[in-house]
Amino acid sequence: MKNIEYYQLYQELDKNKNYNIKMIDGALLQFLYRFDNSELISHRLAFFPSPFLEHFQNDSEIYETDEIYADIIAKNILPVPIRFDYDPQNHQNIDHPNCHLTLGQFKNCRIPVCAPITPITFINFILRNFYNTAFKKFTNELNFQHSLFENSITPEERNLLHLAIY
Repeated sequence: MKNIEYYQLYQELDKNKNYNIKMIDGALLQFLYRFDNSELISHRLAFFPSPFLEHFQNDSEIYETDEIYADIIAKNILPVPIRFDYDPQNHQNIDHPNCHLTLGQFKNCRIPVCAPITPITFINFILRNFYNTAFKKFTNELNFQHSLFENSITPEERNLLHLAIY
């Protein structure tokens, strides 16, 4: 599904239920991990924001008064898919880090990440950054303490702008 408009990609993922979680606003979350025995071989964690809020268009009053939607209905928001990949088999120092963040569907966007991402760390990242109003109001009782996978970033990649998880 290369070189198709984002809304078509989103519709295809949604239609085929190619996601693990569908958020209340229609955003899709994917969690794909591959293990060999207990060793992590690869992962793909993706956030596909809904390119349209169909229910918002039909019943906007509910969205405008409910704090859960405060961060997702502004007119200036552009839905951008986010993906964290861990793929050491295809590692090329700096050009293709073991673990990296891709913003949008840009072919060569690979921002180094210090280590593979656990599911709780990914969910915390999505909620805190894209649903912050609801996150602050409704997550007091949740424990987002996360465990980490072993670092996989090289010294050369660490010298670049990168994401560190501690």
